[in-house]
Amino acid sequence: MTAKSITIVGAGLGGALMSVFLGKAGHRVKLYERRPDPRKGAPGRARSINLAISTRGLAALTRVGLDRKLLDVAVPMRGRMVHAVDGGLTFQPYGHEAHHVINSVSRAGLNRLLVETAEAMGNVEVRFGQRCVDVDLASAAGVFRDVDTGAASTVAADLLIGADGAFSEVRLAMQKTDRFEYAQSFLEHGYKELTIPAAAGGFPMEKNALHIWPRGGFMMIALPNVDGSFTGTCFWPFSGENSFSALATREDVRLFFEKTFPDVVPLMPSLTEDFLQNTVSSLVTVRCAPWRHEDRVVLLGDAAHAIVPFYGQGANAAFEDCIVLDECLRESPSDTAAALTTYEKRRKRHADALADLAIGNFLEMRDKTASTTFLLGKRVEKLLAKTFPGRFVPLYYMVTFSRTPYADAVARARRQWRVVFAASGLLLTVLVVLAIVLARR
Repeated sequence: MTAKSITIVGAGLGGALMSVFLGKAGHRVKLYERRPDPRKGAPGRARSINLAISTRGLAALTRVGLDRKLLDVAVPMRGRMVHAVDGGLTFQPYGHEAHHVINSVSRAGLNRLLVETAEAMGNVEVRFGQRCVDVDLASAAGVFRDVDTGAASTVAADLLIGADGAFSEVRLAMQKTDRFEYAQSFLEHGYKELTIPAAAGGFPMEKNALHIWPRGGFMMIALPNVDGSFTGTCFWPFSGENSFSALATREDVRLFFEKTFPDVVPLMPSLTEDFLQNTVSSLVTVRCAPWRHEDRVVLLGDAAHAIVPFYGQGANAAFEDCIVLDECLRESPSDTAAALTTYEKRRKRHADALADLAIGNFLEMRDKTASTTFLLGKRVEKLLAKTFPGRFVPLYYMVTFSRTPYADAVARARRQWRVVFAASGLLLTVLVVLAIVLARR
């Protein structure tokens, strides 16, 4: 493969991992990040919702030899622990096999591992404090401004990769081209993070579970950390009833949590201070096309397909982008335009399908996980999966525990249920006919 000079804008999860893939392929890579180096000085405030790394993400990390390092600092979660208002607990396993687990990991910790791996490669350069302020699509050149000095520099390359998040500067440049399609939508809900500290004896709640407090229209979740603490996240409306704006004082916060999430209040000694101090962030879905500009520029991760976090697939999907883009560049080493076109063809419709799944899972988590009907349906799903292994595979299994492309998983799930309902209808008809015949004898 002919080595290329490649600029990656954004050293978040997807951009950092992509730099490792490209570095291992022998390319000369420059990775630019607007935030300061988190290892130096006081870290800036960034998103820290714990990541749920599953099969797709592990597959990408395995390809660059980082899967064991990830698992060493992860807490495996085997299911949801649902907390009722009265303190009752219901455990809902994610699956029925030993490998049906998802791994709770620190976003910041994983990002640091990826950046340090990239920096250790002689052909990858990482620069922090460099904000991308413009992009020349024709020359794959990024214009970067140093956040401390204000000095600007223009960096040209053979290929520029926009991995700079949901509000991508690279994508913004592409949006100004003819026939570029772009849509964004926000949930009426935002999120705020809280901390549940470790207890004297370790974990204050069940360690190997994603904890969820569904309250119909809003919810709180908590994911475990290796130090025994939990990262809690409130997903509430911005305004109105049961919203962030409704809680303005320490007393408001205390009374609301004691009424709505009573079992967690004793576990959060700094609840009121954290709630009033921590910011509320928005939840956005981004869809766009095309993901590439000729043979010079391409989008990856949230820049191409930002989703809400409720299927636990945001990081996994970005990591899978890295696998596919690397494969496409290797398959067409002398035709970058063909490689980028193939990459988009293989990923775009599946990313759109995942966006729909993520929003649907939000409704499921906040409204249905405490429902008797929902629980019965999940038991039926697991029974069918055990009875017909390989023939009936629940949608959640395909999305989380396999690399079945997202849209293909949705299509297969629909086909499976059509067969189940048809068989059920046929069985019911046979039973009715048999009952009639027996009644006439």
